[in-house]
Amino acid sequence: MLRKILSLACIFCIYTSLFAQQLDEQYNQLIKDYTTDARFLPEKLLNMVDHPTIPSPLKFFGHIIGAEGHVHRSEEIFGYYKKLAETSPMVHMQEMGKSEEGRSFYLVIIADEKSIERLEHYKTQTARLADARITSPEQARAIIQDSKPIYYVSGGMHATEMGSPEMLMELAYRLVTSTDDEIRQIRENIITVINPIMEPDGWDKQVDWYYRYTKGREKFDDGFPRSTPYWGKYVFHDNNRDGLQISQEITKSIFKGFFEFHPTVMLDLHESVPLLYISTGTGPYNDYVDPITQSEWQVMGNHDVAAVAAQGMPGAFTWAFYDGWWPGYGIWVANNHNSNGRFYETYGNAGADTYLRDLSTARYAGDLATSKEWYRPDPATPQVLWSFRNNINYTQVGVIASLSYAANNAKLLLENFYKKGYNSLQKGKTEGPKAYSIAKAQRDPSMVAYLADRLIAQGIEVHENDTHYIALTEQPYRNLLVSLMTPTAYPKDAKFPPYDAIAWTLPNLYGVEVEKHEELQKNPAELKRVEAGVRYEGTVSADATSYLIPYHAQANVLPALYAVEAGARNAEFFVLPNSTEIQGKLYPAGTVLIRKINASLAKQIAQNFGLDLVPEPVTIMRAALRDIQLPRISIYHTWFNTQDEGWSRFTFDTNKIPYTSIDKDDLKAGNLRAKYDVILVPRVRGNAKNFIHGVDSKYGPMPYTKTADFPSHGFPASTSDMTGGPGFVGMENLKKFVEEGGMLITLENTSAIMAEAGLIPELSPVSTPTLFHPGSIVRGKSRNPVNPILYGYPEDFDLFRGNGPLLQTDKYNRQYMVAQYGYGQLKDEVPYEGPILGMPTVEKVEKEEKTATKNPPYVVSGMVRNEQEIIGHGAIFQVPVGKGSIVAFTFDPLHRYLNLHQAPMVWNAMMHWNYR
Repeated sequence: MLRKILSLACIFCIYTSLFAQQLDEQYNQLIKDYTTDARFLPEKLLNMVDHPTIPSPLKFFGHIIGAEGHVHRSEEIFGYYKKLAETSPMVHMQEMGKSEEGRSFYLVIIADEKSIERLEHYKTQTARLADARITSPEQARAIIQDSKPIYYVSGGMHATEMGSPEMLMELAYRLVTSTDDEIRQIRENIITVINPIMEPDGWDKQVDWYYRYTKGREKFDDGFPRSTPYWGKYVFHDNNRDGLQISQEITKSIFKGFFEFHPTVMLDLHESVPLLYISTGTGPYNDYVDPITQSEWQVMGNHDVAAVAAQGMPGAFTWAFYDGWWPGYGIWVANNHNSNGRFYETYGNAGADTYLRDLSTARYAGDLATSKEWYRPDPATPQVLWSFRNNINYTQVGVIASLSYAANNAKLLLENFYKKGYNSLQKGKTEGPKAYSIAKAQRDPSMVAYLADRLIAQGIEVHENDTHYIALTEQPYRNLLVSLMTPTAYPKDAKFPPYDAIAWTLPNLYGVEVEKHEELQKNPAELKRVEAGVRYEGTVSADATSYLIPYHAQANVLPALYAVEAGARNAEFFVLPNSTEIQGKLYPAGTVLIRKINASLAKQIAQNFGLDLVPEPVTIMRAALRDIQLPRISIYHTWFNTQDEGWSRFTFDTNKIPYTSIDKDDLKAGNLRAKYDVILVPRVRGNAKNFIHGVDSKYGPMPYTKTADFPSHGFPASTSDMTGGPGFVGMENLKKFVEEGGMLITLENTSAIMAEAGLIPELSPVSTPTLFHPGSIVRGKSRNPVNPILYGYPEDFDLFRGNGPLLQTDKYNRQYMVAQYGYGQLKDEVPYEGPILGMPTVEKVEKEEKTATKNPPYVVSGMVRNEQEIIGHGAIFQVPVGKGSIVAFTFDPLHRYLNLHQAPMVWNAMMHWNYR
């Protein structure tokens, strides 16, 4: 009987092996048909299996992946993976949360059947390797023998980069059905985790956009917008710049996946440069990334380039794109936590059409994209006929090569993963600092709690006692902790400009004081571990009907006032415009007084908004107060650039500040002052021409509306025609709004646009030809400390500024300058001390020498070249226009929900919008 069973099993094995070699000739021929050049198609991709029970994309969709004119919405893509999971025991699919619009995030896990059965075991093993406190080197060696690397591959973060979500479906089918030795080793030796569509909201909008507007267009570079105006509800391309804040649902899902699986490698698939870029970066590399990871970047990058070249495919390269410095990308959850985060950039057409593309002028790291270099051994020709299928081929070949490397070096990758965490832990034991302490009693206790909570969200352990939060550095993510708490020093002599911002020191961005300890001040055993969800609950010291909020530019004061207004319609709000002593206690300028409120609501406000309310000690004379009238706020958005407007909306929504979203049609309709008191115009790219005229009207009408055919459009805003802008009529109405008593607030580049358009003629651009100011934390200084915009701020303060435009007024208008950059004076403000013709000579009186006070440095964290060109120039202006005013920031105080210490400057302006 046993012999019979074995005989039948052998027959089954032989049958399975023979069947597995049967190829899907139709699928393979279609791959050939849609590939434009034989060099773009290696033989290894022409081995699609015709499986009897597991459907290929061709059987499931009716066309192959990369077919001309075909892309799929998120539910179709997820439906395919669900079918794979139903038909193959080698596929496991799990939901990882919901997007802002309610779409699901998924992970698809692929490995051989035994690995899937033991998936929880392997996840436990990598978690043990991630923490060297619970796993000794000896134990790690034993664990590694019974572990498998987990390789996380993700696509679809940026909506217009449309190849990877499609390619990953075909890759998944290959991983499940192919009997090639390379694929078999991948299945057996590693666990592949696929994030099919990182941003499903943006993906569906873009798929609708493709079918609605760009499918079949004859030329790629014809000026027509290739992208839908919105991706996520809030964030456009910056959804890959949220890795420090973890504020968007896409980032939360990435972090959830990392801490559940502890992947050894994470590979994020993008599209931009020709033909395939495999990341290593030009440097400088981030100081806090373990040298092992930096070396892995080189080894794996060169391996993948070699693998692509070995198959005869031109145009693959490494090194000459990106740097490796800023830690806030989504995939840097890996690099920041002792794993390995990498990415690809494949050439893409923002859709499924074929175009003749011109690469002849593209340069990266100073070299032409078509030049032969040490890092690009086989460049592309200056022009290529590029199809969607070409894109699929290149990305897929690269990913298979990278998975194969992991399968063949599984133990080494696991050893490196453990060693990086061990190294970080040892640094905490043997090097300073030993701890960071954050006093709970600070100017904004709510922001103190927020900093502690963000550290915990990053996987960093935080402890506390009655007075402080304490982060000990003897922990696996010590390097990240030090990185987040330490000012950066980007090298001034770096050969290539940085790829993104170069400073991210959280205490400075949040306005929180942190003390670094080279030796432990407290016995760790006396400390209590803090869990996620840290927040400060304010106090109300006694019951009353009127309360003071001593003002220190707390982030939640304006939101709290709106909540009071909603809960007590008769409530009255006032401000102390000057520092005032009341019964022996000094209340700073900007202190808010709330009257006609009951104690129950006061306690609710204190608790919900993290504010301390003090009963009004004595009735303050009306003459010492100024009314606060909460404004009706609108946020303006263009249809050609929604990035920073999205961050502004997110900041307002998160802070529960009510607003109305308006666009070009609202400006053209006029009557703005009857509806709004404040209009905020967030940063937009471009110039006054772009702002005034918007998307070229020759493409109109171009509706962005929800329809049965395009169900994802029309959100978060809708219009019957995206083309055109407010025009000169709209700009005149905006000016009229201010003249009639409204406040216009402009941020960074938009301030320059308004000056250029003539709404702020007092401001002019400043020429700074040698100034280089990548995103850094620098020092601002008050010029007009009595202006309400600076209520709650000291004489100097930290602010975040990038390479934006610089504005200035004539000397006789400097009273409009509220704050400046740095401590120095402008040249025309330095007093003249020489002789003056026509005036009698006055003998100089010898003055007693005083020790000169050295001004604090301008750069707090980051780097600025030729900073003398900006010091003394205006950071914030408030210019009167008729009965109203324009507040012009020359930096963005609402940048990526990151520089939270500056947001209260905007809240101050709004709270005191009718101040003259």
